[in-house]
Order: sequence, then C-alpha cells, then structure tokens
Amino acid sequence: MGVNFFHKSTAGTAAAAALILSGGLAMAEPMHGIAMYGEPELPPDFAHLPYANPDAPTGGRIVTGEVGGFDSLNPHILKGSVPWQLRFLAYESLMGRSYDEPFTLYCLLCETIETSPTRDWVEFTLREEAAFSDGTPVTIEDVMWSYETLGTQGHPRYRGTWANIASMEQTGPRSIRFTFGVADRELALIVGMRPILKKAQWEDKEFGESGLDTIPISSAEYVIDDFEPGRFVSLKRNPDYWARDLPLRAGFGNLDEIRMEFFGDGTAMFEAFKAGILNSNREFNSEKWESQYDFPAIDSGAVVKSVVPHERPSGITGFVMNTRSDVFADWRVRDAMLHAFNFEFINETMTGSAQPRITSYFSNSVLSMSDGPAEGRVAELLEPFKDELLPGALEGYALPVSDGTARNRGNLRRAIALMEEAGWTVQDGVMRNADGEDFTFEIVLAQGSTEEATIIDIYVEALRRLGIEPTVTIIDPAQYKERTNGFDFDMTYFRRGISLSPGNEQKLYWSCEAAETEGSRNWMGMCSPAAEAMIDTLLNSESRDDFLAAARALDRVLTTGRYVIPIYQWNISRIAHAKELTFPEALPIYGDWIGWQPDVWWWQEP
Repeated sequence: MGVNFFHKSTAGTAAAAALILSGGLAMAEPMHGIAMYGEPELPPDFAHLPYANPDAPTGGRIVTGEVGGFDSLNPHILKGSVPWQLRFLAYESLMGRSYDEPFTLYCLLCETIETSPTRDWVEFTLREEAAFSDGTPVTIEDVMWSYETLGTQGHPRYRGTWANIASMEQTGPRSIRFTFGVADRELALIVGMRPILKKAQWEDKEFGESGLDTIPISSAEYVIDDFEPGRFVSLKRNPDYWARDLPLRAGFGNLDEIRMEFFGDGTAMFEAFKAGILNSNREFNSEKWESQYDFPAIDSGAVVKSVVPHERPSGITGFVMNTRSDVFADWRVRDAMLHAFNFEFINETMTGSAQPRITSYFSNSVLSMSDGPAEGRVAELLEPFKDELLPGALEGYALPVSDGTARNRGNLRRAIALMEEAGWTVQDGVMRNADGEDFTFEIVLAQGSTEEATIIDIYVEALRRLGIEPTVTIIDPAQYKERTNGFDFDMTYFRRGISLSPGNEQKLYWSCEAAETEGSRNWMGMCSPAAEAMIDTLLNSESRDDFLAAARALDRVLTTGRYVIPIYQWNISRIAHAKELTFPEALPIYGDWIGWQPDVWWWQEP
C-alpha cells in the first residue's frame, strides 16, 4: 500500500464523492475493517483469518539466518543497521493485514474504524484491553506521540503520510481522528498501519539517535529477550499478550522463540543450517535447491523441503544504475548495460536455467504490462507523456535476449552501437568519449553477497569485451548501508518487493521527491512526471479496472526506464525446515510473505 496525490478541484472532489457513494463505499457507522474498494471480505464476527490455524499448539522455536550484522534495535529511524524482521515482529499498529486480501485492513489495536464517504478523514477507537508488553494500556496519547515522532524524527518512509495529515485530534477517551490535507483515498488505510510506540519509554531519550541502548516496549506477541550485537537476536512469546483471543490473531504467535543468527556470508549460513544451528532456511537458487540439499538431516527426514506458491508480483531484483551519476544519466548507456548483461548464460551458470527472469516490475501478476503496444485505458493514461517516454513504453518492450553462449555477440554489437549513440566509442581497446576519458564505474556490493558477487564477476568479463573496466568494491554491511542511504554508488544490487495492492509506497520508491531524499528507496534517482501521474491515478482510482490500468501503465514507465538490470524471479518460495515446524494447508494469495513465517507456523511434536 501507499503514495500521495492531489485533487484541488472542488467539483472534481464532489464528483468523486458521488461515485464513491454510488459504489456503496460510504461508511455511515464505525466498522471492524476497511477495504480500498467495496467491503472487507470477512464479516464483523469472523473467527480467524482463512490461512491461520486457531487450534495450533504453542511451543518450540524457529531459528533463521541472516547475512551481515546489526548495531541497532530501532527499525523506525534512518540511523544504524537493524534486523529487518523487528519492524514486523515486535510492533503493532491500529490495524492489521489479511494476506488473503490485497487491499483490506482489520482492526487490531483499534476496536472500530470510521471514515467519511470521500475519505477525507478517518477515526479510530482504541480497544480498552490494548496493552504494551509491560502491562500498561495503549492510550491515545501514545498514538498521537507515535505519529508525530515517526513523522518528524523517524525514517523517511513515514514522512510523506505525516505531511498529508492536516490535523490529528482526540475525539473521546479512546478515539482519535485524522483529517487529511490532500485527496488520497488510501490514506485512511495507511494511517492505520503506523507502529504504535510507548511514549513514556522515550521521554528522556533521543529517539532518532537510539541504537542498542533501548530495548523497545511494544504491544506485539513477541518481545526482545536477548541479543548480542552483530551475532543474534532472540524474541520470546509474551505469555501475557493482550490480543491472544482476538480473531485477527487467532492462530498467530504460536512459537515460543524466534531467533535470528547472523553470519559473514551465505556459505557460512548454509553450513550452519546443515549443521542444525538453524532450523529453517529459504533458498533462492533453484539449482542449489536441487543439488545441494542432500545432507544427512534431509536423508533422515529431520529436515523437509517445502515449496510455497504465490500470486504476487515479482517486484524488481537485479543491479540498479544510479542516474545521479553522469555515466548512467543517458538511457542509451543504461540500455547498453542491459544488452551486455548475458542473462541466459548467467542463469544457466547459476541455476541450470531453472529460474525464470523478471520481465517487468509487476511481472507474475495481473498488474503486469502486456506484450506489444499499449492499448485501451493504459494507452490513454500514457498518451499525455508520449514526448518524454522512452522507446518501448507505448510501442511495446521486452528485455534483450542472448543466444545463451558466453560470447553474446549480437547483444554486445547492439551495446556498442548504443554507446556510440551516447558519445562513447572503443579507442585502442578502451571505451572512451570524444575527450579521451575512459568509461568506467563503480559496482558496490555488501560483504557476504556471495551469489551477487559471482554474477558480477561474469558481467565484468562481458564488459571487458566492450573496453569497459568497472571497479568492484565490497564493503561491510554498515558501510554499505551508509553508502546506499547517501546514494554513493554507480551500480549496486537492488531488490524491491511489490504487493498486489501498490499504493503510497510507490512514491517512496519512484518519485522525484524520494530521488532527493537521503535514505529513500529511490536508489536509481529517477524523476519521471509520467511515473508520478500513474501513481496518482493508481491512488485515486475509483474502480478496479482503473486501478489495473494505472498499475500496468506504471509498469511500462518503470521497465522502459532501463534503471535496473533484472535477474531471476522467485514465483515460488523454497523453504527447508525442521519437520516439526508446520504451517497451515490453506495458503494466502501472498504465499510466503511478511506475516506468514513465522506468524502462523507452529511446532508439531511427532
């Protein structure tokens, strides 16, 4: 979910309101949930989420591995490296997701939600029983402090929403109303997803500078029990968790312990899994899944291999080119880099050609761009920007395909032609411009990125055939985060997951404002009026058809921008785990996504 857009016409807003009312979206009274379009699928008296097992036993533990380290336990600020899972495991918000519905939220800390027909305001009433892990109640004061603090001192991802809140006021002993300063129908959902922190814990501390000195008090199922900087973090199930009997949490939080172990590289982590130090491991390499999971624990049945399908978009994974750097400002140079990247040969080398390639940002889903020219509503949305769109956006586009051999002659010839168009030619075996300056750039990778480094080694060999000698810099995770936060790289590994409900977060990824905001997710530095217009349409859509057209049009703008060299996608998840670790047969449409493992898993004794 997530972005900001503006409707300044009173007549337009009134018309939109009429459409919303006619569509049955008006909320005349407090409700148990909210959907972007229509009504929530689950009724007010639902017993549990469809993919959770309310009868799951409690007990056991899950131990997973991460490559890298950490120097902070606060996932809500820009400073420091933090275990990414803490943002989701250790905090709760007013509302919670159902990963069986793309655009629906249900009350969690709140008891009810109410909004106007035009969604220019939203009001929440807190549950009387909502409490932090120390037993103190969650209050409206905590909610208001959390929103203001995150919006002004927190990570940049929180600032856009805060800027769009015109007012925040307490309307009753347990109720709070947010009034919005812009027309953005998704804001009513977005504000329900901000983490709620305990104000009293932070009164004498510098929130934006906190690291390992403060173990957060939260209202979630799990609390941080123990940690060793850079080595491990252990979370224990809170026996006094306030929402144990809440339908939205039935079948959640079944494991007694969630432990994350940290390793210097992927090889060491896999060896730890084989040795039984870890008891669950996601595998992203299909060839490795087939050829290297033959160790004794697999043979004995102590570890099982599970394949989990999903229906969500591929997102984008690959190597991003920073357009803030002069070398990648010209789209023809970026296109040349795409042609030089011999995916078919790399895929055969890395996975035995078993892994399909990402073909666009929204591939593998109903939101993806179609083959061939843009048509219908998609073409209408893109037409006003035809003069700025890059080749392929309107006419149709597909990634370069090689002949599968290491030489990749056809694509390298095309890469040389593109470089010539951009003012670069091979002179005495070296790619140079008219002033005799060498074409070179720096590829920055984090220590422990074994697979990415292997891919880059193959890529560098191909670039040398063009007379290009890039510098590959491998640095520790703390330095890597500092450099990527400051956009201090030419090319680096890049991954952005995209949900079936893209919204306001798309501006954090692709907007002009994010391109200029340190720590934002717009690593490529793109600034495209067409992309911003598609996101605004995405957010203002009053029908499913318009929403789909906007997503497909945005996919065309992003893909033909040639910002990222895509690698393979994961249209299934491969998880090897202890046989006792069990998950429900009913899978959400998101499959193995945030909020599935370990949330609804349990430990089943033989």
